[in-house]
Amino acid sequence: MIELYVLDSCPYSQKVMKYLEENNIEYIKHDVSEPENYEALQEIGGKSQVPFLFDKDKDLKLYESDDIIEYLKNNL
Repeated sequence: MIELYVLDSCPYSQKVMKYLEENNIEYIKHDVSEPENYEALQEIGGKSQVPFLFDKDKDLKLYESDDIIEYLKNNL
Protein backbone atom coordinates (compact mmCIF):
# COMPACT_ATOMS: atom_id res chain seq x y z
CA MET A 1 0.00 0.00 0.00
CA ILE A 2 1.22 3.49 -0.76
CA GLU A 3 2.19 5.86 2.03
CA LEU A 4 1.69 9.60 1.93
CA TYR A 5 3.50 12.06 4.17
CA VAL A 6 1.50 15.26 4.52
CA LEU A 7 0.88 18.38 6.51
CA ASP A 8 -2.87 19.05 6.75
CA SER A 9 -2.38 22.81 6.37
CA CYS A 10 -0.40 22.35 3.13
CA PRO A 11 -2.51 23.01 0.00
CA TYR A 12 -0.36 20.62 -2.04
CA SER A 13 -0.90 17.85 0.49
CA GLN A 14 -4.63 18.57 0.41
CA LYS A 15 -4.61 18.36 -3.40
CA VAL A 16 -3.12 14.84 -3.35
CA MET A 17 -5.37 13.64 -0.53
CA LYS A 18 -8.43 14.93 -2.38
CA TYR A 19 -7.39 13.01 -5.51
CA LEU A 20 -6.88 9.83 -3.49
CA GLU A 21 -10.26 10.15 -1.81
CA GLU A 22 -12.14 10.99 -5.02
CA ASN A 23 -10.66 7.92 -6.69
CA ASN A 24 -11.12 5.59 -3.72
CA ILE A 25 -7.42 4.83 -3.49
CA GLU A 26 -6.37 3.38 -0.15
CA TYR A 27 -3.25 4.80 1.43
CA ILE A 28 -1.49 5.21 4.73
CA LYS A 29 -1.40 8.82 5.87
CA HIS A 30 1.52 10.12 7.92
CA ASP A 31 1.06 13.62 9.37
CA VAL A 32 4.52 15.19 9.63
CA SER A 33 3.37 17.49 12.44
CA GLU A 34 3.97 14.40 14.59
CA PRO A 35 7.71 14.12 15.34
CA GLU A 36 8.01 10.40 14.55
CA ASN A 37 6.45 10.93 11.11
CA TYR A 38 8.69 13.92 10.40
CA GLU A 39 11.75 11.83 11.32
CA ALA A 40 10.56 8.99 9.06
CA LEU A 41 10.09 11.47 6.18
CA GLN A 42 13.66 12.68 6.64
CA GLU A 43 15.01 9.14 6.80
CA ILE A 44 13.10 7.76 3.79
CA GLY A 45 13.03 10.78 1.51
CA GLY A 46 15.97 12.88 2.67
CA LYS A 47 14.05 16.18 2.59
CA SER A 48 11.47 17.90 4.77
CA GLN A 49 9.10 18.55 1.86
CA VAL A 50 5.47 17.45 1.63
CA PRO A 51 3.55 15.87 0.10
CA PHE A 52 5.82 12.85 -0.20
CA LEU A 53 4.62 9.57 -1.69
CA PHE A 54 6.39 6.34 -0.88
CA ASP A 55 5.43 3.16 -2.71
CA LYS A 56 7.36 0.43 -0.89
CA ASP A 57 6.36 -2.26 -3.38
CA LYS A 58 8.02 -0.38 -6.25
CA ASP A 59 10.62 1.46 -4.14
CA LEU A 60 9.27 4.71 -5.58
CA LYS A 61 9.65 8.10 -3.89
CA LEU A 62 7.94 11.24 -5.21
CA TYR A 63 7.64 14.77 -3.84
CA GLU A 64 5.74 17.08 -6.20
CA SER A 65 1.92 16.95 -5.97
CA ASP A 66 1.43 16.97 -9.75
CA ASP A 67 4.02 14.19 -10.16
CA ILE A 68 2.33 12.16 -7.44
CA ILE A 69 -1.11 12.53 -9.04
CA GLU A 70 0.29 11.64 -12.47
CA TYR A 71 1.89 8.51 -11.00
CA LEU A 72 -1.40 7.54 -9.33
CA LYS A 73 -3.35 8.03 -12.56
CA ASN A 74 -0.98 5.81 -14.53
CA ASN A 75 -0.18 3.12 -11.97
CA LEU A 76 -3.13 2.55 -9.64
